[in-house]
Amino acid sequence: MLRILVRLYLVTIVSFSAAIYLMPDLVVKVFQERFISYNLDYSRGLQTLMVKQFRAVPEAQWPAVAAQMDKEFAPLHIVLSRIDDPEFSAIERERLQRGDNVVRVGDWGWRTLAAAPLDGQTAVKMIVPPDPMDVDLLYWSINVLIGAALLGCLLIWLRLHWRDLERLKGTAERFGKGHLGERTQIAASSNIGSLAHVFDTMAADIECLLNQQRDLLNAVSHELRTPLTRLDFGLALALSDDLPQASRERLQGLVAHIRELDELVLELLSYSRLQNPARLPERVEVALDEFIDSILGSVDDELESPEIVIDVALHNQLERFTLDPRLTARAIQNLLRNAMRYCEKRIQVGVQVCPKGCEIWVDDDGIGIPEDERERIFEPFYRLDRSRDRATGGFGLGLAISRRALEAQGGTLTVQASPLGGARFRLWLPQW
Repeated sequence: MLRILVRLYLVTIVSFSAAIYLMPDLVVKVFQERFISYNLDYSRGLQTLMVKQFRAVPEAQWPAVAAQMDKEFAPLHIVLSRIDDPEFSAIERERLQRGDNVVRVGDWGWRTLAAAPLDGQTAVKMIVPPDPMDVDLLYWSINVLIGAALLGCLLIWLRLHWRDLERLKGTAERFGKGHLGERTQIAASSNIGSLAHVFDTMAADIECLLNQQRDLLNAVSHELRTPLTRLDFGLALALSDDLPQASRERLQGLVAHIRELDELVLELLSYSRLQNPARLPERVEVALDEFIDSILGSVDDELESPEIVIDVALHNQLERFTLDPRLTARAIQNLLRNAMRYCEKRIQVGVQVCPKGCEIWVDDDGIGIPEDERERIFEPFYRLDRSRDRATGGFGLGLAISRRALEAQGGTLTVQASPLGGARFRLWLPQW
């Protein structure tokens, strides 16, 4: 808020100062004749009295009269001057020669000089001196007080405005993290009341759509499991009979397809559960080396080739770290299975703990992932062209589930090029 306040105040005070010091000059120049006419009327009485004082005595005594008036009229200066003095402008000399009074205006249209002709050659001048220093300081203090008042008004206005903006920002952040019931609760009378209303309406629509989508996904997934289980059980009974080899092979193929569908349903249910914002992650302190070792043991039987080697790189001394063991293990298992599909001979798992959090990465020496595909692979059901075959590509849900499992804990999952030549999946979990 301070940065916005400073910027807004600077714009306001610079604009105010420019208006105060530039606009008066512009107005005076545009309406100069009116200001001169006003000051001539304003000075006429005093100038008439001064002229009468001079003309009441001989011309030789005019300097003495001027000196006496200069003392009595202080701080105004009363001096005698020749009409042809170069200090007068051509227009002023012409007016004096015609016997007319002359005034000169300065800042804000204030009179700085008044002159009246005494005869055809001499004029008496009344000079208005500049304001003394203390008066200038008083004028400046008025400007400072005006600036302070503007600052106070801006602060009051901006504080209320900023409070509502912060509330809108916080609501948007919580909504983005999956708390779909969040609303701004900003009054319609607020400066951003209309914006908040539009946001709340949008949030309600999104919540409704996502809830419908999640409910539909859950319902379909649960309903599919029942017929799939029946089919699996029926085919198992059929396989228990004495069948020709060709028929047995066809039935075994059907069983494989059914189990593949059942695995897809389980993946859908897992992804749907991770999208539920009401499900809070667990916070369990684990020994990272033992935790990684247990995950590797759970996927060791799935290695398709005995030539594949899985290395573990533990950087520095690993401390105990707080995380959700179920979600984190699921994410790492999916990444390991993905690496097993595409690696040549080597997979490496790295772990490093720092004061801000824990970093875990899974490297492989496969063909890698094109840079323009590195974000899309985390979308549900998205598979690279080279992995459209379900024998290697899976369902396209594993990476999406891994990212959701990390995001549910406030972490991130990204992919980049690996030093081994393939892909590196980097998991980051913040310190709780």
